[in-house]
Amino acid sequence: MVALRTHRSPLTADEARETIHNMRVLVCGGGFVGTYAALRLERRLRHPDDEIVLVNAENYLQYQPFLPEAASGTIEPRHVLVALRRVLCRTRLIVGEVEEIDHAVHRARVHLLEGSSIDLDYDVLVLAPGSISRVLPVPGLAEQAVGFKTIDEAIHLRNDVLARLEAAAETSDADRRRALLTFVVVGGGYAGVEALAELEDLSRAALKRYPELRGEHARWVLIEATDRLLPEIDPGLAEYAQRRLTRRGIEIKMSTRLDSAEGGIMRLSTGEKFAATTLVWTTGVRPHSLAARSGFPVDDRGRVTCDEYLRVRTTDGAVVPDAWAAGDNAAVPDLTTGGLCPPTAQHAIRQAKQLARNVVAVARGRPPRPFRYRNRGQLVSLGRYRGVARLPGPVRVRGFAAWWLHRTYHLAKMPTFNRRVRIALDWTVAMLFPRDVVALGSLQRPREAFRRAAEEEEERRRAG
Repeated sequence: MVALRTHRSPLTADEARETIHNMRVLVCGGGFVGTYAALRLERRLRHPDDEIVLVNAENYLQYQPFLPEAASGTIEPRHVLVALRRVLCRTRLIVGEVEEIDHAVHRARVHLLEGSSIDLDYDVLVLAPGSISRVLPVPGLAEQAVGFKTIDEAIHLRNDVLARLEAAAETSDADRRRALLTFVVVGGGYAGVEALAELEDLSRAALKRYPELRGEHARWVLIEATDRLLPEIDPGLAEYAQRRLTRRGIEIKMSTRLDSAEGGIMRLSTGEKFAATTLVWTTGVRPHSLAARSGFPVDDRGRVTCDEYLRVRTTDGAVVPDAWAAGDNAAVPDLTTGGLCPPTAQHAIRQAKQLARNVVAVARGRPPRPFRYRNRGQLVSLGRYRGVARLPGPVRVRGFAAWWLHRTYHLAKMPTFNRRVRIALDWTVAMLFPRDVVALGSLQRPREAFRRAAEEEEERRRAG
């Protein structure tokens, strides 16, 4: 573990002015926190000697609330991505991953996309690597399952669902057909319910195009370990969501765990077992390991510990100078509830903006301001034309109105006018024309056609 400096002499007014004109800020992560923090820092650090560097594994920000609609084909997948180089005009973007941070000397090791590594020196560090899927030790899970956290996974699932329908239409084996038409989603939170609802809509529409499958239906199974769906929202709304999904023929198995997925056979804690070729894992996330492996103080869940000002602090309450954190990987006190801030996009965006203000304030010798935000409600889409919503106060909305609120809110929050227009056009086209049911599974195997051509050419030469 690296040694962390936990105190520093106060800056004089002259030193503060000099510091703000020679500040190097390193932002680790290009999600909501990293992107919005960099945007706000660009507005406040205007001197030519100031430098903002953002390191991210991709050159884009993905707007995760729209991943379910990207998976179902309602929205073109590219339209839920925002090019970081387009929105961050004064930030140096490095596509790669921060491998390790030595905060004692203010230096980070970055693994670049092309394979080499470089060292970056910084004055101020913003930790925002986000989170990754939480995977449990279930036999066969790593081989059979796919998550639902990235645009790559969303595209893969769309192709997978359509490819299963194609295969089912061609097979004459009844058991094999039933397995191909069985889709399992584990996790009844936001991600699981919204992904299930959109993908079930896709399969229902696609099945109408297969005369070979007339009379068949896709079996969708939702497995949830607790006794209720959507624990983040009002119980009445969660019950409505469950009724709507059940009415569509979706099997919901509460208080049930997936014990094994080996060989494509789903074995449940209730003793039930059945074959399925598609398994979606959405049981939550865990913090990225960057903070822990770099020696920063973390809590029992691996989140870097912060104070209400978004400064990294040690377990005894001492502030770690020049280190800030927010988002899924940070344990930030929630001053409105007394607990910790939940890992939501609402909190992440507002934490990022307050973090940027505090970074500049401290550099200029002014006191930081605490982060305080009260959740403004929850919105959940249940597929086309249905949803549930809890608004500020006692307002509860369900059905078409909630679905419309979900779309309207997230469209307004989508970064850049360009992307908002494109998404609105996608929705308009989806209303006027039938759903596109083309599977592009070859995207996962881009060299397959060329490899086969090369093999055939080699065989031809040998024969000749």
